[in-house]
Amino acid sequence: MRFYLTTLNLARFLTEIAPVIAEGQANAQSVTAVNAWKHSEFLCRNYVLNGLTDTLYNVYCKVATTKELWESLERKYKTEDAGTKKHVVAKFLEYKMVDSKSIMSQVQDLQVIIHDNNAEGMDLNESFQVASMVEKIPPSWIDFKNYLKHKQKEMSVEELVVRLRIEEDNRITLKKGSEVESSKVHVVEPGQTSKSEGKGPHKGKAKGKKPRPQDRNFQEEVQVLQLWPTGLQDF
Repeated sequence: MRFYLTTLNLARFLTEIAPVIAEGQANAQSVTAVNAWKHSEFLCRNYVLNGLTDTLYNVYCKVATTKELWESLERKYKTEDAGTKKHVVAKFLEYKMVDSKSIMSQVQDLQVIIHDNNAEGMDLNESFQVASMVEKIPPSWIDFKNYLKHKQKEMSVEELVVRLRIEEDNRITLKKGSEVESSKVHVVEPGQTSKSEGKGPHKGKAKGKKPRPQDRNFQEEVQVLQLWPTGLQDF
């Protein structure tokens, strides 16, 4: 609104008060100047009112001068700004990363909150930003968190984000690999027996298994000896 009024050469009426003509100094020129000022001030006041919502217009339309109107609006929005700052700070302090969400999406959320803090005039030192992000890393990343905390060389926010992205990609790859290996262990190919088969005293013997060739030859020799005459056996 201030920029808009400046383009119209009306911004000065936000801070100026109406000129007063002293007694005995009234003349045509001074009266014309005062009337011109009142006309411009009237335009400025209504430009400001026209920029308000209907609800706010009903509240501020009774204010007599542009200066009073502008000061009232400044008090209102400065109070709201103070509340916004407290809200943004609380949001930053209370933010915690969780294991159930992607860490990169949570890092992006935290960066937005930090940007909001900076936009409110509460600039956060980059080292403080890095340390805060490290502290907010979820519990399942405790080993990587300790690794980052013990690094002697300071990192920028960009370097920290890159490291977190690489670590998350590695964890996803390892998780997929372990799932594939686990699925292979539980698959039994056709023709293979399960681990429970072949145990106990009859290990290696399957039901209905045919005798081996050497077993058949031995049985035939026994039958021949049984049918051989007794006398020949004694001989």
